[in-house]
Amino acid sequence: MTPQVSRLRARSQGSLAGQSRLRLPGGARRPRRVAMLSVHTSPLHQPGTGDAGGMNVYIVELARKLAAINIEVEIFTRATTAGLPPVVELTPGVLVRHVDAGPYEGLNKEDLPAQLCAFTHGVMQAWAGHRPGHYDLVHSHYWLSGHVGWLAAQRWGVPLVHAMHTMAKVKNASLAAGDTPEPAARVIGETQIVEAADRLVANTEEEAGELARYYDADPGKLAVVHPGVNLDRFRPDPQAPGPDPAARAAARARLDLPQDAFVPLFAGRIQPLKAPDILLRAVAHLVDQDPTLRSRMVVPVVGGPSGSGLAKPERLQKLAARLGVADIVRFRPPVAQEQLADWYRAASVLVMPSYSESFGLVAIEAQACGTPVVAAAVGGLPVAVHDQVSGFLVPGHDPAAYAAELRRFLDDPSLADRMGAAAHRHAQSFGWDTAAAATADVYAAATHERRRRLRSPHV
Repeated sequence: MTPQVSRLRARSQGSLAGQSRLRLPGGARRPRRVAMLSVHTSPLHQPGTGDAGGMNVYIVELARKLAAINIEVEIFTRATTAGLPPVVELTPGVLVRHVDAGPYEGLNKEDLPAQLCAFTHGVMQAWAGHRPGHYDLVHSHYWLSGHVGWLAAQRWGVPLVHAMHTMAKVKNASLAAGDTPEPAARVIGETQIVEAADRLVANTEEEAGELARYYDADPGKLAVVHPGVNLDRFRPDPQAPGPDPAARAAARARLDLPQDAFVPLFAGRIQPLKAPDILLRAVAHLVDQDPTLRSRMVVPVVGGPSGSGLAKPERLQKLAARLGVADIVRFRPPVAQEQLADWYRAASVLVMPSYSESFGLVAIEAQACGTPVVAAAVGGLPVAVHDQVSGFLVPGHDPAAYAAELRRFLDDPSLADRMGAAAHRHAQSFGWDTAAAATADVYAAATHERRRRLRSPHV
């Protein structure tokens, strides 16, 4: 284990401890109903392409579990298709409200700041149709939603809880080659939200530190809550709760993958930030070292273009051709969560070489399915992956370093099964029930603090 990975691993253990440290103040009560804001991407969208990704999964799963503990959630999101019903019930206790703000199609995320006024108007219209006090708290996701949440919370006299998910300054500090920096307007917007929010939810202690270091966040506002994984959906065998050696074979049969192949998987949005090119370069490195691998390795890339990757949607396919590995790389479009679980089960290892990750839900999902992970030692991944136990963390983005870690699995065919069993055990501590309970405690603490300030405004 390198010194850098050791430091990150220590921070991850501190993060686990930090999550357990949260204590409710005396008399604090959980809210009855929360307005949850997700301006730029709908929880109903398919994750893995466009702007839909881990945040979509986060919002859906968190809302469902909050509803299960009697906190109703209404999710406001921008309507992106004509004819959408104004309100959709996602599950009992969770509503999705579609807000008209700008044209339905052809609007990039970068264009959305100009539509925040219209979106805020739609949120206020929905609120005006209810009795005063309908919403007890606002929970905004991503900086665009934070600005709407800031205004709504002030107007309604309720707390604002905000989750960054990603941060401009953090992304700009670790850009992939040729990637586009986040604009100054986003940096300014995030700084304002950090100041305005009653509570800031960070995925890890590392992210909480970044909020303090890059944005001068008040430590008293920071709360660490690890995201979760749907342990009913993501498991080694869809029919059984525990590991089963036959599950991988069955998944490969369903996906038409060779039973005896080495299968390193990439799953996620195809953009420079996620670095799928690192996997292709690592695979090319392995094939150059051992040409026989060409006949016994399949590399699935499951996802669609997103972000700056939309400018050149076929760039990854062209790279595979230039590297001479197009014959062993299989590009597949984004899939529903149930089929994504099958891809995890079928893989020998998940490869996640991202330049920046606030947490890395994909890594936890794969491990819950009994698949080890090779990931970049960045952001929240040292929390998501137990280095040397459930997978390997790689400092930096040298394809040769990733090839060396993948070589371990090739040299020891039993390693994937041994690490996969450990990965499954590691993932069991990341259920959404735990995340929802911790989030509800953050809500209660924010509500208590706001009431205390109203009673004693000069304190």
